[in-house]
Amino acid sequence: MKIGVLKFVSILFFSLFLLGAVVFYQRTKFYDGKLHVVFCNVGQGDGIFIRTPKGLDILVDGGPDDKILSCLSNHMPFWDRTLELVILSHPHLDHFVGLVSVVKRYTVLSFVTEKLNNKTSSYSELQKEIQKSNIPTRYVFAGDQFIINDGVALKILGPTEEFLKSSSPHELIGESKEFASLETLISYGLFSTLLTGDSQTIELSQAVNIINKSVKVLQIPHHGSKFGTDSLVIEKLNPSLAVISVGAKNRYGHPAPQVLEILRNKDIKILRTDQNGEVEIVSDGKEFGIRR
Repeated sequence: MKIGVLKFVSILFFSLFLLGAVVFYQRTKFYDGKLHVVFCNVGQGDGIFIRTPKGLDILVDGGPDDKILSCLSNHMPFWDRTLELVILSHPHLDHFVGLVSVVKRYTVLSFVTEKLNNKTSSYSELQKEIQKSNIPTRYVFAGDQFIINDGVALKILGPTEEFLKSSSPHELIGESKEFASLETLISYGLFSTLLTGDSQTIELSQAVNIINKSVKVLQIPHHGSKFGTDSLVIEKLNPSLAVISVGAKNRYGHPAPQVLEILRNKDIKILRTDQNGEVEIVSDGKEFGIRR
């Protein structure tokens, strides 16, 4: 009987020791006082996870399926099931489908997107889940911003309300046209990264004129589409690193050869999720590094 009790106590002590070790490791890993921007490998789509220096969690887009869940679990402590903010750049399937599972499995405190609707059943399901979970929804335009108390700022650079109305009449977006997309500038000290969704050159040009400065990291619009950017925009933004969220052997031919040529001609480092997998950027507000 005593042997059984000793065995139980030993197992309990060892289990608590392991749990404590895991908690210590994860606190050290996830609470390092730095900004993390993770371009998740979700295939042909977008999913960007942001963890602020004080451990607030932000998700921009959710990709075309449930792959985004693996990215979240890899970059959040196991006890953290709350996303302070979810941003949907625009309601196209390859950007929002994964958010259905995210809303079901995580507590989302705020949902932000464009004032657009998509008549697909998948988007209706997402809207129902958001309403079911009583998640506050906010529609944003160029000029809106979010200031976080640890020094991180998110500013919406586009689209303007006028651009959105002209590009997507009747507040509707289809799956092959109407590419107005939220463009979000993330700033932390001297570091900045611009998330572009499926922006087209004309909209991105307007955003560039608004900030009128370079960025450290640029997400190449629309998975590297030839319609997403041009040499003038790249020259003005002058990024040190270009990240392309794109699926391997996709049927669209993304990224376009001409876009890659523009980047190479300007000696800009390129990372692609189809070739490099997940891309994690870490910054202390002064310098930034790439974590593989």
